[in-house]
Amino acid sequence: MSSIEEKLNEFMHDAYRFYLTENADKKGYDIVYPDLPGCTSFGSSADEALKNGDAARKEWARAILETGKELPKPCEKEYSGQFRLRLPKSLHKRLAQRAQEEGTSLNQLCIHILSQLNSK
Repeated sequence: MSSIEEKLNEFMHDAYRFYLTENADKKGYDIVYPDLPGCTSFGSSADEALKNGDAARKEWARAILETGKELPKPCEKEYSGQFRLRLPKSLHKRLAQRAQEEGTSLNQLCIHILSQLNSK
């Protein structure tokens, strides 16, 4: 097995993050690998998009290796679950008042609001 083929096999076993989104205009699903610039694909179903995404990822990696460049490693960043946020005093006040009205903490209210926005 050639060095490129060995590297491709190793690469295909690595877990890279991807976004699978419905594309109403094309009547199917787009798949994008944000850690692999330009690596995208499409499928008429989610399963087909995932399958096509694997093929696109392999060809993307082959093209990189054939130029003599190294393949990027999957993002392994750890997140603590905490971050600081600066916001206007008026917004802070409205959120604190709403949390009090709902009988919850400001932290839980913000988690709820962000989770709702993130699920869209």
